[in-house]
Amino acid sequence: MASLWVGHRGTVRDYPGFSPSVDAEVIRKAIRGIGTDEKTLIGILTERSHAQRQLIVKEYQAAYGKELKDDLKGDLSGHFEHLMVALVTPPAMFDAKQLKKSMKGAGTNEDALIEILTTRTSRQMKEIAQAYYTVYKKSLGDDISSETSGDFRKALLTLADGRRDESLKVDEQLAKKDAQILYNAGENRWGTDEDKFTEILCLRSFPQLKRTFDEYRNISQKDIEDSIKGEVSGHFEDLLLAIARCARNTPAFLAERLHQALKGAGTDEFTLNRIMVSRSELDLLDIRAEFKKRCGYSLYSAIKSDTSGDYEMALLKLCGGDD
Repeated sequence: MASLWVGHRGTVRDYPGFSPSVDAEVIRKAIRGIGTDEKTLIGILTERSHAQRQLIVKEYQAAYGKELKDDLKGDLSGHFEHLMVALVTPPAMFDAKQLKKSMKGAGTNEDALIEILTTRTSRQMKEIAQAYYTVYKKSLGDDISSETSGDFRKALLTLADGRRDESLKVDEQLAKKDAQILYNAGENRWGTDEDKFTEILCLRSFPQLKRTFDEYRNISQKDIEDSIKGEVSGHFEDLLLAIARCARNTPAFLAERLHQALKGAGTDEFTLNRIMVSRSELDLLDIRAEFKKRCGYSLYSAIKSDTSGDYEMALLKLCGGDD
């Protein structure tokens, strides 16, 4: 299971000479001592892969009869606690909880919903939906349905279904055909046929969409993003734009999200933690490169100037270096 979540452009890899029982014991001592030894916790949890952390969690439970996450929650606080707990949570479960949090309470955090649903693979989405049902005894689709509406809801539900084609092969004829359908559904008619946009953007693979957007440009002399902005509005527009950006360059889309999370008055730790944890084994190196390209300064320096203490130390370890 673990390998699905692993890319080759991550900052975190399997730790050589790994021993779950040794790690569990060291963590237990770090938590049990007089005052918590945060440095030791950070050292272990940021230098083990998702799969290895899950083995530590099992070992900890077996040896001490306690859930590691509960002990961390009882012992740490604030953003640092959230980050450490995120690290010991299985990836699909972590995403399920983030989705629930996005839909809880008075308003819906549409940006977080959009970010998670557009950047996960179909296989990940299926695992997330399973985890969601396990924890909340409700289907992810039901919650999305009750929290959103209209075309935005329809598109989110299509993404949540995990039916996006994952093939890397590009079908030239299909790209031409889809480009024409998109053109006819938007620029070339009075009013917009939103369903066509949803169908193509939510079901085709990213490489296929990239090719389709090139064809679209040939037909309409416009970038698909400009057409989306002209044809639809609100959260539905945000979602389609996010898909278009991810299809072109997912790390660049996530670098922009991190930039938003780190700039301005307060830090958006909800987004910061999610991207740093969920991409640390996939493409965080690429996200770092895109961040530098976009902002002119490194992600490392942005985290350094925006966070502090143990929280800062843990994030910098996940970041894996300065560019």
